[in-house]
Amino acid sequence: MRPSPARCPSPAETVRTLVAGRLPGLAYLAHRSGPFHVRHVTDAEGRVLLLVPVHSDLAAVLPRDPGTDVAVALDVLDLPPAAGAPSLGRAWVSGWAVALHGDAARRAALDFAEVEPTGDLLDVGTRFRLHRFEVAEARLERPEGMLRIDPLAYAEAEPDPLHPVEGELLTEFAGHHGREMTAYVRRQLGLAECARTDPPRVVRVDRYGLVVSFGGPGTRRRARLAFPAPLAGPGELARLLHPVLCRHPESRHPESRHRAGPA
Repeated sequence: MRPSPARCPSPAETVRTLVAGRLPGLAYLAHRSGPFHVRHVTDAEGRVLLLVPVHSDLAAVLPRDPGTDVAVALDVLDLPPAAGAPSLGRAWVSGWAVALHGDAARRAALDFAEVEPTGDLLDVGTRFRLHRFEVAEARLERPEGMLRIDPLAYAEAEPDPLHPVEGELLTEFAGHHGREMTAYVRRQLGLAECARTDPPRVVRVDRYGLVVSFGGPGTRRRARLAFPAPLAGPGELARLLHPVLCRHPESRHPESRHRAGPA
């Protein structure tokens, strides 16, 4: 198969994915010492919610009263899910955080629970407080440099629906379907069987495709196998790859047609 430009997440989508709440974050406050470890998620509009114990260093420097705010920056570093997997980078989002009270706090607790259904949300207003800020500035840091993201593009982007289960998917591919995935990747990339090269491996997966690593010692390369269309969730991935993972000699299922390109 000839290499071709492959679809991949946009920078705005990558930032939304990183700050969605599945990865640990650090908070920096203007004119305050830090950073502070923080539990956070983002709601459907991309606003950042901070769940803060009332007896903590972070709570002591965040505003408590309605109508007061403070500049906050959230720093989230990607944690690659497998050895040899490329990092998505580091996301920075900032805005003006306010404390939530009453109905606003209750609605925000429901938004938080959709991402992280922790029992601590039952104690919002007593042992915990919720703070929120709209993202006024977003940046994506990668080895090639810092990229500024338009706040509107950030708000309109969606977190990748496969990211929460990416590690589980890679474990499933390697542990239960290693032979099928290796043969599939070889066919898609046009790789011949060769004892001197390590088997190709899937090292990342997102709604747009698979990132695979292949080659011999010292010559490893990465390529992206793009899905026919962006996926809405893990269920669509299972249906797409079923003919590959359950391939039998007598099977008449057509293989999923993926496009190959540089990762």
